[in-house]
Amino acid sequence: MGRVTPVAGDQHLLSAVRRRLGSRHAVVGAATISADGLAVAVAGADLDADFEIGSISKGITGLLYVDALDRGEVTEETRLGELLPLEGSAAADVTLASLSTHTSGLPGLPPGAEPLRRTIRLLRHGANPYGESREELLAQAAGVRLAAPRPRYSNFGFELLGHAVAAAAGRSYSALLRERIAVPLGLDSMYVPSLRSDLRPTALLGRSRSGRPRDPWTGEGIAPAGGIRSSAGDLGRLAQALLDGSAPGTSALDPVRNFTGPAVRIGAGWLTTQVKGRPIVWHNGGTGGFRSWLGLDREAGTAVVLLTATAESVDRHGLLMLQQLSGR
Repeated sequence: MGRVTPVAGDQHLLSAVRRRLGSRHAVVGAATISADGLAVAVAGADLDADFEIGSISKGITGLLYVDALDRGEVTEETRLGELLPLEGSAAADVTLASLSTHTSGLPGLPPGAEPLRRTIRLLRHGANPYGESREELLAQAAGVRLAAPRPRYSNFGFELLGHAVAAAAGRSYSALLRERIAVPLGLDSMYVPSLRSDLRPTALLGRSRSGRPRDPWTGEGIAPAGGIRSSAGDLGRLAQALLDGSAPGTSALDPVRNFTGPAVRIGAGWLTTQVKGRPIVWHNGGTGGFRSWLGLDREAGTAVVLLTATAESVDRHGLLMLQQLSGR
């Protein structure tokens, strides 16, 4: 797929985003894909500014997992213990397929991560609740217990999935993302900062809903589940590649089972919801100071990306924009 370079801020899109989101979102990025091509706009920052995309990272990890299946590096029944040093832990017997659909039985976060204490530090001080290295993440898995294998959204599960797929390829997760997604699709702004010092000069800093600054969410461990950063334009180019099938692992979008009942189904990380009789594929994201939404109407060939450097949801706005773009 050829790289599309947008005019510096599509003014029609910029006006539409400002009208819809209002003044609460001082720094926002958007991209749309339609029959007219790719449009990109950013308000409050440069066009190449990179945002935390939060759990849209899980969707990208789903692409890398399915691409690894296509390459024959893993199978759906490959177990974590075959790829990661998890001997003696319950997590070692978990399959990659169950991780990709949030049905592994793993908790959202391991008890050793002290999620309550981290949440308090985030709310009181804006601190990054993650930051673990890959080795620290694996150590947290040692004493984890599995619940029944029912749908249960798990950051921990997708962290392990991404690092397992990377191990199967003999790469770090950051290198795998770069080699198999960012470089082939020309997504120069898409990267994973393990440390605050890894942030690029283009990196935005987020704020809470009340406007208080929040620490960036950096960390090697969290990368596959919520640690990727990207500009609005590059996330739009990814959406374009998903629509035309040129992105690696595109079949990750295809739903394989119910997630929250028949109304929401899941593929490899990607969710599909029926909206007015039409399947919408999407993922959202949230970090301490950012919110994100990416949605695709594959039948109409349209997509919307919304990114904001404020911790206030843009899900509803993104869906309404996608419906309008698709003529629904």
